[in-house]
Amino acid sequence: MQILRALGVAAAVLAVTAAAAGCGSDDSKATSGTGELSGTVTVFAAASLTETFTKLGHDFEAAHPGTKVVYSFGGSSALAQQIQQGAPADVFASAAPSNMQQVVDTGDVTAHPETFVSNRLEIAVPKGNPGKIAGLADFGKPEPRIALCAVQVPCGAAAEQVFKISGITPQPDTREQDVKAALTKVTLDEVDAALVYRTDVQAAGDKVEGIDFPESGKVINTYPIAPLAKAPNAAAAAAFVEYIHSDQAKKVFADAGFDTP
Repeated sequence: MQILRALGVAAAVLAVTAAAAGCGSDDSKATSGTGELSGTVTVFAAASLTETFTKLGHDFEAAHPGTKVVYSFGGSSALAQQIQQGAPADVFASAAPSNMQQVVDTGDVTAHPETFVSNRLEIAVPKGNPGKIAGLADFGKPEPRIALCAVQVPCGAAAEQVFKISGITPQPDTREQDVKAALTKVTLDEVDAALVYRTDVQAAGDKVEGIDFPESGKVINTYPIAPLAKAPNAAAAAAFVEYIHSDQAKKVFADAGFDTP
């Protein structure tokens, strides 16, 4: 009887221990399955994404408490060079596939870049259009003060294609290192017109006026995004890229004037 009683107690202890272990296992899976993120996510992004990415960064932080999104906005070509030179970053969002391909070729991305939006050019003029700009042909005249993006950045490369299609030889007074710099020349009334993205015209509000032109539909800039191979925060980088493809993000982009896939 004593032996049986001892065996019964031992069995009970084993049963409780097994149950506790099972509960511990479930809790462990639940904790690891939550996918909690933390830390800083450093994103290198094209200047034309400034407004949308800033908003989406705040939304991402709200969805993942403990994270902080930090941006470096600029010309895509310059950002690609910085990444190749070892600048610490988690994500790269380019305004053109060619600049993304630079970092792909050097093995600086961990996943195949995917397009998340597209954009097209529009003429920006100061409020009231003091230079009386009527269309793209005015960029080939000597009189208007004109700002264009540098040819090595996506907005400048797109402009070159548009002018070639239209048979226009532009006569810019200044070439800027990114699209926001070109737009600033307009908002400060330092030029009569600049060729920027339509999303930048919309973001500027009543500071500028936009003029559409037919040839803009023939040159579309597509924007790829990818996590970087040397990302200090790889988990958050992957989550941020995923968020940029979400329905919530697509609405933000559409409201800003981007086309989404």
